[in-house]
Amino acid sequence: MPRLPVLLVICSIDVLGFGIMVPLLPYMGYRFGATPVVITAVFGVYSLCQFVAAPLWGRLSDRFGRRPILLSSMAGACASYLVLYAAQGVGALFLSRALAGTMAGNLSAAMAYGSDISSVETRARTLGAIGAAIGLGFMLGPLVGGLMAGNDIASANFHHPALLSAALSLLAMLLVWRALPESHTAEHRAQTLAAAPRSRPWVLLRARPALALVALAALLMTFSQSTFESIFAIWAKEGYGLGPRSVGLMMGVLAITLIVMQGGLVRALVPRLGEHRLAVAGIAAYALGALLIVALHGIGIVLLGFVFCGLGVGAFMPSGSALASREASATNRGAVMGLYQSGMSLARVLAPFSAGPVYAHLGHDAPFVMATLVALPAIACILAARSRHGAEAAAP
Repeated sequence: MPRLPVLLVICSIDVLGFGIMVPLLPYMGYRFGATPVVITAVFGVYSLCQFVAAPLWGRLSDRFGRRPILLSSMAGACASYLVLYAAQGVGALFLSRALAGTMAGNLSAAMAYGSDISSVETRARTLGAIGAAIGLGFMLGPLVGGLMAGNDIASANFHHPALLSAALSLLAMLLVWRALPESHTAEHRAQTLAAAPRSRPWVLLRARPALALVALAALLMTFSQSTFESIFAIWAKEGYGLGPRSVGLMMGVLAITLIVMQGGLVRALVPRLGEHRLAVAGIAAYALGALLIVALHGIGIVLLGFVFCGLGVGAFMPSGSALASREASATNRGAVMGLYQSGMSLARVLAPFSAGPVYAHLGHDAPFVMATLVALPAIACILAARSRHGAEAAAP
């Protein structure tokens, strides 16, 4: 069986479990009496732990292969959902998210796996397909979680979604174990070990300015996106009186447009525009969508803003990953992608811890204004990375 379709199925199932709980966590926090600042901090703790652990998982995947990292990460996710199932207070939410973040090596390992099995010419399409599979999980997850929980905060059922998420992690583990062969062979791992003194990720970041600029652009875009994700349920509840089901459905609209872009349009647009231009277009579309949400009010406008945001993220993410992967070699790809993911994780740490106080002290729409202003400088980073990459390629 071809490896890429199996990897896509595994990514969808794994992220589906994560997506189920995303729109429910703020409402669980409300049930336990948490403030918006505390609720957004729950999201930040996950990303803080992921930020610390992501480079380690990347190096371990270079040393031991992609499969062991995927299996370990999914086992940690399963345990975190069981903690949510048994949660009786805000402390359990923090514990669950800390465990899940520490064990979150799945996405960097999946991206490294996709890079292993693709050529330079097909890498953007492969990473776009993986991104679409991840997007599919994010699309279905909030829909499933919202429908299972219901729309009344007082009577919402959070236990069944948590159990389903745990079961999905177990299913993903089984598929990795039975149907996904190792992409990073023993020979490649031996090359990685031999190159270890020359392939430390922070050294690579300093040595490759184009990689540093792409990573900075991804950090800015991820900060903006994470601000959006961490505050939206609170914003929708307090501004429009929406419950878990409504928020889940609206987040599904965002994910659908992301999938349309990553699953189909990216393949057509990369040959026409190139990865740098597509990344710039994605940033601009995302910023426009975030600005629409706060400039004009109403559910219809929010949904239109979601469409622009989804198309923007769907264009930028595979392009950015492909540009980062272009700066890596076969022996350090896991480390580079782990570093790239860790920069995005840093943004996911900073954004929730910023979004809550900004919302509380500067107003209802202030986090979306912040998200727009942070995203726009990423355009300059991508343009500078294009110039740097060309200069490095032309150097003797």
